[in-house]
Amino acid sequence: MGGSHSREDLDLSDSEDDDSASHASDASSDFATPPPSSAKPSAVGAATPASIDAIDRHLRSLHLKYAEPISPNPSPGTNPGGATAAALNAVKLYLHIGGSSPSARWIISDRLAAASFVRSGDTSDPDDDALATGPWCLVVGSKIRARVGPELQLKTFPAQRRVDFVADGVWAIKFLHADGYPNFYAKYQSCLFENSYGVAATDEGRAKVFGKDFAAWARPEDGDESIWEDATDGFAPSPSRSPMPSRSPMLKPLMEDLREYEEPVEEGGGIQSLALGALDNSFLVGDSGIQVVRNFEHGIHGKGMSVKFSGGSTNFSTPKKALLMRAETNMLLMSPATDGKPHAKGVHQLDIETGRVVSEWKFEKDGADINMRDITNDSKGAQMDPSESTFLGLDDNRLCRWDMRDRRGIVQNLASATESPILQWTQGHQFSRGTNFQCFASTGDGSIVVGSFDGKIRLYSKSSMRMAKTAFPGLGSPITHVDVTYDGKWILGTTDTYLILICTIFIDKNGTEKTGFGGRMGNRIAAPRLLKLTPLDSHLAGQNNKFREGRFSWVTENGKQERHLVATVGKYSVVWNFLQVKNSHHECYHCQEGLKSCYCYKVIPKDESIVASRFMHEKYAVSDSPEAPLVVATPMKVTSFSICSKH
Repeated sequence: MGGSHSREDLDLSDSEDDDSASHASDASSDFATPPPSSAKPSAVGAATPASIDAIDRHLRSLHLKYAEPISPNPSPGTNPGGATAAALNAVKLYLHIGGSSPSARWIISDRLAAASFVRSGDTSDPDDDALATGPWCLVVGSKIRARVGPELQLKTFPAQRRVDFVADGVWAIKFLHADGYPNFYAKYQSCLFENSYGVAATDEGRAKVFGKDFAAWARPEDGDESIWEDATDGFAPSPSRSPMPSRSPMLKPLMEDLREYEEPVEEGGGIQSLALGALDNSFLVGDSGIQVVRNFEHGIHGKGMSVKFSGGSTNFSTPKKALLMRAETNMLLMSPATDGKPHAKGVHQLDIETGRVVSEWKFEKDGADINMRDITNDSKGAQMDPSESTFLGLDDNRLCRWDMRDRRGIVQNLASATESPILQWTQGHQFSRGTNFQCFASTGDGSIVVGSFDGKIRLYSKSSMRMAKTAFPGLGSPITHVDVTYDGKWILGTTDTYLILICTIFIDKNGTEKTGFGGRMGNRIAAPRLLKLTPLDSHLAGQNNKFREGRFSWVTENGKQERHLVATVGKYSVVWNFLQVKNSHHECYHCQEGLKSCYCYKVIPKDESIVASRFMHEKYAVSDSPEAPLVVATPMKVTSFSICSKH
């Protein structure tokens, strides 16, 4: 288990003379270590005016087409310090090679190149009068042309005048002019905004996207940080020993304070999903059935009974969703009706004790069959309730509650039913306009958070599903998964390239603390935090390196606070310290511009893509452990990581 890569933080300084940068070259040379602190400042200082003039003359002598880049929001007057565009855009281009091996290093890919932003479709041909209207792209010399977006995983190092990013490899550019970096970053933010929202990054454009209530999201530097400060101060102090190992190089073997237990999956039973139980058992849902495993203080372990899919009148494909209920003696299995789409026409009810599918429930409203894309429990701890007979359902434009009892409140007699019983639509709303719901989750009291394709996150109270109490705007990326703390004060949204952490706490006009589930937050909304991987880690996570299923650790009791966040990214299980992420004085946030992003995390690498990463219920956090075990499932193995304190 390791932290974010230590090599990435090395200063991209060179042992070459300053004037060597004026000679363009495609040859690569080894990355050199920074000079000692006793070295003269001139060795690593900003380029002198004379050297900048030389760079400018050399770039112009090459007749580069990108010498005068297009600016998304050109400012009137001259460039900062009177420097020409060519001088401001001059960079040295580095490439990271060697992956995660001990010999991994940065090499110089291009000693002198120009970094600029152009629209896709722009040929930069002076004889072509056609105006390009495509999305903005980042162009660096002749080697890089990539669309500006979250997929670049761009990370900045202002003190080094350096930017790292991913574009068919891991790259870094270092600006030769002191004003080059701020000029580049301002243009990058404008291009990113326009590519994400389709409007220019002006005050009018930001107001159109975020509105007056979310001004802090549009300009985080002007926002109120007091909510985050109060939230951090109000929580119990972190344990005397950090629950995770100290910062260490990437992919370092598991630390001494972690115990690992690996359990192979039954032959032919590739895991498709993981259903963690809070009581005695957990369940591995595979291609042919369900493997039952025991819950222990060190994780899930042991070969329990194996439930093969049987019973019922209809064969169904491997379930994509498994929902425990009725004190974890029953499980609802939802299989897609059409390959490639998540929507289902009903659910199969599995009696775990007998190993049989006892019923095939249909989704129906007003006599017409309907589909659901997702289901979840009424509340965070509802699966432990032996009398639970209702659950929540979500479709693209529907949010509802289903009841397994008939209209008279009597559980339907499944044994004598001649056809599939009908679930009763007891509460909900069918929205007339395209809400494009994608995912949802419930709090401890039954309030609901819903994520949408347009990136919006809506909060509904437990008493009404018709109108959201609060609707957070999107940041340009679809929300693919959402989770919420037991007390409803924190929301974790998952996108393909980052996690977004939102605080729902606000103080109403009477001075009472509330959450966005119980009242309208108005303009008392703090800017969110983003949780990202470094460009290098994102690239090393593998081809399928999208973020999936970001979750809080599992708490089902008022007054207790979740300690960690976990997400799956390709072959990595990534863990953040919750208290650290909320701390506004955390080192990651120093010198950051825009929305604050946290890059301090721990990585558990596996040899194949990970199916699920989840913390067990808090009851399995024993006296010598600050956290319940983390369970990581791949198609052929399930591994538990138990964190213990050293004595």
